[in-house]
Amino acid sequence: MCLAIPAQVVELRDNDNAVVDLAGVRKEISLSLVDGVAVGDYVIVHVGYALNKLDPEEAEQTLKLFAEMGQLTADGDGLTLH
Repeated sequence: MCLAIPAQVVELRDNDNAVVDLAGVRKEISLSLVDGVAVGDYVIVHVGYALNKLDPEEAEQTLKLFAEMGQLTADGDGLTLH
């Protein structure tokens, strides 16, 4: 199953790309579907694309919920949703 999950933008790159951080894992994604994203913003990420910006409080609550459920873990290969 694939889920869209919140991630925080930590770096903007050329060609509508950015680096996001999620539970300590950094990944380059495309921002081509979302306008006006800045470093520090949260975005919903699905298969390498930001789908939309997300309110920081909502993002934090969602990530906290995943962590409490034990559903979100970081490992050497990236993030795993159980």
